[in-house]
Amino acid sequence: MAEVEYSKGLEGVVAGESVICQIDGQNGKLFYRGYNIDDLVKKSTYEETVYLLLFEQLPTAAELAEFTGNFRSGRHIVTPIQDMIRNFPPGGDPMELLQSVMSYLSGYVEHKIKHSATCNCRQTLHQVAQLATVIAAYQRFKEGKPYVVPRQDLSHGANFLYMLRGEEPLPYEAAIMDKCLVLHAEHGFNTSTFTARVVASSLSTCYSSISAAIGALRGPLHGGANEQVMDMLKEIGAVDNVDSWLDKTLAEKKKIMGMGHREYKVKDPRSYVMEGFLRELSEKKGDSRYLSILTKLEKSFRSRMDEKGKPLYPNVDYFSGSVYALLGIPQYLFSPIFALARCAGWLAHILEQRKDNRLFRPECLYTGPQPREYTALEKR
Repeated sequence: MAEVEYSKGLEGVVAGESVICQIDGQNGKLFYRGYNIDDLVKKSTYEETVYLLLFEQLPTAAELAEFTGNFRSGRHIVTPIQDMIRNFPPGGDPMELLQSVMSYLSGYVEHKIKHSATCNCRQTLHQVAQLATVIAAYQRFKEGKPYVVPRQDLSHGANFLYMLRGEEPLPYEAAIMDKCLVLHAEHGFNTSTFTARVVASSLSTCYSSISAAIGALRGPLHGGANEQVMDMLKEIGAVDNVDSWLDKTLAEKKKIMGMGHREYKVKDPRSYVMEGFLRELSEKKGDSRYLSILTKLEKSFRSRMDEKGKPLYPNVDYFSGSVYALLGIPQYLFSPIFALARCAGWLAHILEQRKDNRLFRPECLYTGPQPREYTALEKR
């Protein structure tokens, strides 16, 4: 049989076209619909970024006001969904809850996707608006506290912290949380987004597509990486232990979590921004334990990689977990927060997939047994 070449993990394979996100991995640049991520973080809000992703352009003041009002009015989750969250098994993973709730939410919205490529998800926005409320409700119920009704006068990041805590966050905390959501809103054909597009290619609903994307995001090689960074920090313990821990870990050929990215050959542009947030929080809260270890680890790791000529640099997960920890968010909510931010990007890609849809059905290189005779049970 002739040898067939293929790309494991589809690395380097172009699977489709998109006008949503551009990643310049050689120069460390990221753009949402042509806008640099640095500009969006500095000048935009999560809600305005969602508008950009879904409607393909920045809104006018009037358009943003209408969109924001619609978006914020859709944050509340009805009692049956609250009951579902409250009764979720205590030992269950919150990402499994998000998958389940996403499908359940679907029953409360009138879809327009029956055997067509159109839907009303740009108008309802329930998937994007309500995930934050679901996560906050989960945490409140886990702590034995009551559901906090979302407020419509707060940004998405501020409202999320408010629903978690039951009190309004400080302005700088609210701003950082909202900008973290902007950073995570979109990132091209990553694993979860590609999953969403594959499901959408069958003309399934946005809710089914996003539920599948949440499942893909759950893995430690994708959305769960920042949780593993926090485990790494706990294992290191103190800044004085960094070099000995790193020597041992590299000798055992273990992965340094938060280092390296398939797309970036330089430092992830989002990691610079996230590092800035961590510095600000560390200073204002008087707690530099995470920053000191991460700074020393990055320097030591890079010196070793430079010697080997390996382009492994911090990605966004390297600093994000520490930022969330200093905002008082428990570690098991880090991946769900990734989902609530990325939901906007997923929806944008689902809608784009439907514009010129073709069902994803790749070929598979068969390497199993050649045709053989079936042996009767009594002769085996």
